[in-house]
Amino acid sequence: MNLSLLIGMVIVYLGVMSWLAFLGNRQTRTAEDYLVAGRNVHPAVMALSYGATMISTSAIIGFGGAAAVFGFGLLWLAFLNIVVGIFVAFAIFGVRLRKMSQNLDATTFPTLLGKRYHSKFIAVFSGLMIFLFMPAYTSIVLIGGGRFLQETLKVDYNIGLLLLAVIVALYVITGGLKGVMYTDAFAGLVMLFGMILLLFSTYYAVGGVVDGHQGLSAMKDQIPPPLVEQGHQGWTSMPALGSPLWWTLISTLVMGVGIGVLAQPQLAMRSMTVRGTRSLYRSVLIGGVFMFFMTGTAFMVGPISNLYFHETQGKIAIAVAEGNSDLIMPIFINRIMPEWFLYLFTLTLLSAAISTISSLIHVQGTAFSEDILRNLNVSREGRMNLSRIGVLVGIVAAVILAYILPGSVIAQATAFWFGICAAGFLPALVGALYWRNATQAGAAASIVTGFGLSIFGFLFLHQKEAAAFGLAKALFGKETLLPYPWTHVDPLFYALPISAVVFGIVSWLTRTSVSQIQEQVRQGFAGVGTVSALPPIKGQGMKKG
Repeated sequence: MNLSLLIGMVIVYLGVMSWLAFLGNRQTRTAEDYLVAGRNVHPAVMALSYGATMISTSAIIGFGGAAAVFGFGLLWLAFLNIVVGIFVAFAIFGVRLRKMSQNLDATTFPTLLGKRYHSKFIAVFSGLMIFLFMPAYTSIVLIGGGRFLQETLKVDYNIGLLLLAVIVALYVITGGLKGVMYTDAFAGLVMLFGMILLLFSTYYAVGGVVDGHQGLSAMKDQIPPPLVEQGHQGWTSMPALGSPLWWTLISTLVMGVGIGVLAQPQLAMRSMTVRGTRSLYRSVLIGGVFMFFMTGTAFMVGPISNLYFHETQGKIAIAVAEGNSDLIMPIFINRIMPEWFLYLFTLTLLSAAISTISSLIHVQGTAFSEDILRNLNVSREGRMNLSRIGVLVGIVAAVILAYILPGSVIAQATAFWFGICAAGFLPALVGALYWRNATQAGAAASIVTGFGLSIFGFLFLHQKEAAAFGLAKALFGKETLLPYPWTHVDPLFYALPISAVVFGIVSWLTRTSVSQIQEQVRQGFAGVGTVSALPPIKGQGMKKG
């Protein structure tokens, strides 16, 4: 190890990050600066920050390892990340979300829902779900970074975790969202450069794109029998339709994350930070290119690693990693790349971890201060200080979970968080943005139903989580309550439709209650679209947007 080179690169990297965090701190004077970056962020900074937040070590390490097991079928997730995660999130949802948050003076995702539906319960419950469950997602991002430091720099895993946690806590506490987004944008550029180099180097090592794919297709007989029994048909083919592996790939990894991205609080907030609609449109191209090289690289390099390991060691990737898919990408990168690239990629993974964790911790801190405490009238003073306390609580919870969770958990835990957010938040969010007659009762029932069904599904139906928690076994004497295929169907597949149906039915049954909050609805939709669908309020005019 060239220690002097590594230390020099890290010093320069941390110097730039510290300067950007300091710049964010100097520009953070009000609560709005801390919470939504003053609503004047450049579109390129927003797009890179959004992408760097979405693409964490879980995508590069966890999903790259999952792709090594499942094959190129995981590229469907890259497709959804670009179409749904970038185009729909920016150009469709983002336009309305930005304007409505400005109209309602909402600085967090739960507060936006609470003000749109005129409900403290919705704001507090949503904030509580974020504060309680987001540490599970934060912890697996820490795990991804810690595993890479462990394999590449031979740093003790525990030290690596604590190092990442301390760095992130310092950036978020001092700089607020401005500091987070500035450092995210720089981290995104480092990540983009590192992943482009990795993609081209990987295909060069196996003889090019054509030879690489042909060689991988010819390895079909190397697939372990247990995977064949579950429906694996080769790394360049989709699993057998309806097989356990197909359900896991499509329902959990592809759909869970690909759809769940629209309801991610830390990502939705990015739309609140730009100056106007044009900024969101300009962000689409930058975000799309970034997402192609980030997710596309991880999901192509993962399967190709099987060919490389087979040619050099006579084993497939999961065998080299001794069954832990979270170690496949770190081991592969260490074997295939020169020493100088390992240091660069260390910074790439460090960037991925810091950018995502900082955003997650910022959202947890604001959920603690803005969505829970302020709505419960616990405190109306010291908003930034309360957020910083929430940051510390969130990072401690994430570190504790990172020590508890087992191996090969990164991809599954990511899908868990994205899935429960989609089931819990997406119907209410769509209704808030597009349906003026959506009611407070409908939104509240939908959010509770979505989260409740998702958690129930993971505890009692989805085999991997149900077996790990053991609650169904303790209460009913069996690992899951229903037989296959429910054991492999992600709860998103039934929780989201039921949540949406509940939202529609309850809103229709309570439609007369909309008249009680007509002014809030008008205020929220001012400048978003026509408001003629609502009758006028007697004795009142419409507020100007």
